[in-house]
Amino acid sequence: MSTIVECPPGRVCSAFGVDEGELEPFCGLGWRTGKLTLLPVTDSEQALWLAKSLDDVSLPDLRIARPARATDGRQVVGGWMALRALDGEPAGTEASTVDDLVLVSVKLHQALEHLPRPHFISKRDDVLARADRMAWGEDEVDLDDSSCTRWFDLLLGAAKPVLLKDQVVHASLYRSVLFYTDAAPAVVDFRPFFRPPEWSAALVVVDAIADGTADIDVMERWEHIPAWRQMLLRAVLFRLAAGALDPGADEQTLEKLRHAASTVSRYV
Repeated sequence: MSTIVECPPGRVCSAFGVDEGELEPFCGLGWRTGKLTLLPVTDSEQALWLAKSLDDVSLPDLRIARPARATDGRQVVGGWMALRALDGEPAGTEASTVDDLVLVSVKLHQALEHLPRPHFISKRDDVLARADRMAWGEDEVDLDDSSCTRWFDLLLGAAKPVLLKDQVVHASLYRSVLFYTDAAPAVVDFRPFFRPPEWSAALVVVDAIADGTADIDVMERWEHIPAWRQMLLRAVLFRLAAGALDPGADEQTLEKLRHAASTVSRYV
C-alpha cells in the first residue's frame, strides 16, 4: 500500500536551501524538488554511513543518488537527509522489467563488494532487522499465529546452509530504482544489510512476485545464480517474518506475501 511521507518542516527545507512550496511527493519515500530529494532519517548512524560510503562508490552503467550537505555542512538536519537529484527523462513503469532490476542488483553489488560491514547492522532491532535474523536462523522465531507465520514455519524447514560471501547489500531494490529514456538507471534509496549479493537479487524477484509482476518463469531464468533456490527461500522468509512482525501490515499486503510464499514453494 502506497503512503505519503509527511512533508519536511520549513527549517529543514531552509537548511538544505530548498523552497518548501516546490516540494512534491517522491515514490512514497520522501519529497523532492528539481535539485534535491529529502528523505526522513530513522537511524542517524546509518544515514551518516550512507553519506560517507555511497559518495565514493563508482558505478559503471548505473547511477546512485549522492548525498548533499546542508548549508552549514551537516548531512542530517532535524531527522532528514538530502540526496542530489539525477538528470534524465524518467521512463514509464512499463519500460523496465524484473530482469532489468536483477541486472541492476548484480552491477550494484559488484561495486559495493569492497565496503566493510557497517557497525550499526548488529545494533538494529527494528522489524526488518529482526525479520532478517529470523530468516537466516540467527534469532529465535517468536511470531503470532497467522497465515504468514504458518508459511514461514513451513518453508523454514527447507532452509539449508549456504557457502556464499556476505557483503553490504541493498534490501529494497524493487522499489528503489528509476529508469530513464536518456540516461543510466538510478538507485534512489538504500537500505543496507550484510548478506550475500545473490540474496538481494532474489529479494527483487520475490518482491516482484508479491506485486504480481513476476512468476516462476522469472525464477527459472536466473537459476544460474549460485544457491539461487536457497536465496529465494531466504528472501521470502524475510518478507514473511516482516509481515508477521509488522502490526501495520494490512490484509492486502499479507495476501501478497502469501501469494509470494506459495509461488516460491512450488519452485524451491
